[in-house]
Amino acid sequence: MYIIKVKGIAKIPDYVQLRDDKFTLLAYFRVDRPDKSLDKLGLGDKLDYIMQMVKDLPFGQIAKLEI
Repeated sequence: MYIIKVKGIAKIPDYVQLRDDKFTLLAYFRVDRPDKSLDKLGLGDKLDYIMQMVKDLPFGQIAKLEI
């Protein structure tokens, strides 16, 4: 699974994309509201780990998420 942090502009907030190994979009959520999207994927228990990755990840970078 891969994680991408997308920088918002003006009134558009920052977003996070979660993609599988074939790069299919699994989740797209605001940085400040990840709960519902991660729960839908069954990753609610990994929220702290994923959000720490998001915090450390520069905008526009792709990182491999080991879950």
